[in-house]
Amino acid sequence: MKLETSGLTHYFRELWDGNRRTPLDRLLLSALTPLSFSYAALLSLRAAAYAAGIFRSYRLPKPVVAVGNITIGGTGKTPMTAYLARWFMERGKRVVVLSRGYGRANEEDIRIVADGSDVFLSPEEAGDEPYLLATSHPGLQVVIGADRYQAGCLALERFDPDIFILDDGFQHLGLKRDLNILLLDCRMPFGNGRTLPAGTLREPVSAANRADLVLFTRCNGHEPAHVTDKPWCAASHRLTGALPLAGGEPVPFFSLEKAGGLAFAGIADPASFFESLEREKVHLSATVALPDHCKYGEPEIAAILRLKEASRADYLITTEKDAVKIKPYRERLGIVYAAGLELRFADAGPLEAALEKLL
Repeated sequence: MKLETSGLTHYFRELWDGNRRTPLDRLLLSALTPLSFSYAALLSLRAAAYAAGIFRSYRLPKPVVAVGNITIGGTGKTPMTAYLARWFMERGKRVVVLSRGYGRANEEDIRIVADGSDVFLSPEEAGDEPYLLATSHPGLQVVIGADRYQAGCLALERFDPDIFILDDGFQHLGLKRDLNILLLDCRMPFGNGRTLPAGTLREPVSAANRADLVLFTRCNGHEPAHVTDKPWCAASHRLTGALPLAGGEPVPFFSLEKAGGLAFAGIADPASFFESLEREKVHLSATVALPDHCKYGEPEIAAILRLKEASRADYLITTEKDAVKIKPYRERLGIVYAAGLELRFADAGPLEAALEKLL
């Protein structure tokens, strides 16, 4: 049993992936293609203007590592940012993550999410990813703002960090970076090859040349497509266990095999989350796909509870990003688990060599 509530987003993703093939669908894609060419040209001009110094780009006095992608949707930016934060912190470095805080109110404001000891903002105030990073990594400092250079200046004044991680920063050309990491989906690194609105690319494929290193994600048994001459690594996403929202230690997925769960997710690609659970042999009675960066309120909670009852699910399971936003409703929802996610590298050598140079 499935419930899909993401409407137009779901339709266009299927259109771009080639799963919509009616004459009307093909006509719509053809009509969008000229707009896609215009959008790609504008983005190429923007990047050229930054490269030529027409648009100014600022440098912070400490190293900056940027993590990002050139397609819409999830390629694992948050797990990669978390990996980098842990890597540097394990080596005794003071780390600040700079993020826009997408989906929060007043995205222009520069605010401190966490100072390494305390978390000052809610998920609604900070945005999903900054809040998750701040709460799951003690010692990590997180600052949000549309202007990442000014956010970095505030962090320098308050925290004197050793290194900055620019989360989802591949397109944020106003801040210079010392290492530019581009994440590409192993299966479809450039989607259908077209920019928005006729495809999933945020920028033309040529933008990948700005990367210093490419990380292919979601490999999970697939070989990376040979689309780059840059240094590269391959990684897979792996769920690590189910953490009860009521508290306690994570439980292994095999302990959930005999019960039926309802999985829900408000991320860029909910289907990939459901598939990951099924690979872990988690029995799903029903799934609910919600819009990316879903703001949970009464309609969403009511829909989840209705489907839970209809499917006779024994528990709910969701992503870590969603879990931080549903805590106010935990008692109504009953047994809820958050599925932990991590990156596992086939060979992290090229990445670690690049990181060592920064130290």
